[in-house]
Amino acid sequence: MTTIPYAARPIAPRALRELRTTDDAGRRTDGFTDTEGGSPLRCCLRRSEPGEHIALVSYAPLRRWAAETDATPGAYDEVGPVFIHAEPCTGPAEEALPFTGARRTVRRYSAHGHILGGRLVEDADAFEEALTEAFDDPAVALIHVRAVEYGCYLYEVRRAFEEGD
Repeated sequence: MTTIPYAARPIAPRALRELRTTDDAGRRTDGFTDTEGGSPLRCCLRRSEPGEHIALVSYAPLRRWAAETDATPGAYDEVGPVFIHAEPCTGPAEEALPFTGARRTVRRYSAHGHILGGRLVEDADAFEEALTEAFDDPAVALIHVRAVEYGCYLYEVRRAFEEGD
């Protein structure tokens, strides 16, 4: 795999600390033991292992990003379910683009937090091309990668040279 100028971003540490107490829908977070494994963890961008203590929480990724940037996503603000470790973890082990082996949507957002479009990605081989195509548009500030079947948020992608959390 070639080095690409994009970075997959797990949920930021500050947001994780908050989500482990109360989620973005205002509910108390209760963890559970994942007996089967395989849940896509948004804190470390890998699948859970059987026996890990995880939590399913409501998360508003665009709302949190907008609060940092003064964007105004309006109706584009969404809250949805994500899995995280119930206790702090070490974060991603590598800088690869995770969860690309299935059908995904690559949803583009402007600096104002408005959807600029998206693309269905059918397999991992087309994933980097979809990101390149999206970031070739200078109006694209960030991308959300989502599962097609459930529409769940998987992670955010930004240009690799952009810093900040």
